[in-house]
Amino acid sequence: MKGKKEKISRKKALSKMGKYASLTALGTFMILDPKKAQAQSPPDPGW
Repeated sequence: MKGKKEKISRKKALSKMGKYASLTALGTFMILDPKKAQAQSPPDPGW
């Protein structure tokens, strides 16, 4: 799309937004999953 504006329909735009939103949600869930987060945290020094 160099210099040429391409118009897409509302339906296509919503479809693309939905795909990006689902990928973002999935990535966020994987990062913030409590079991994985606990496994990645350093062990308690026990002070």
